[in-house]
Amino acid sequence: MKLSEFKAETEGVVKTLADDGKFISRITSIGMSEGARFEVIKNDRNMPVLIYVRNTLLALNRKDCEKIEAEVIA
Repeated sequence: MKLSEFKAETEGVVKTLADDGKFISRITSIGMSEGARFEVIKNDRNMPVLIYVRNTLLALNRKDCEKIEAEVIA
């Protein structure tokens, strides 16, 4: 599922990132890489998605969230 589809207070793990080299370079430099565990803090419509990953709170725009495939951790 896309990161933008996660509900608040849901934990997940990144499975794949889009194959755009510039995007991958930028997103991995802020801590999002394949296998990274995260928690969605806030996901309101038309607002950036707030996630907590590797001891850092990130705000990702929805376009970027569409390029990140992840799965929910039970």
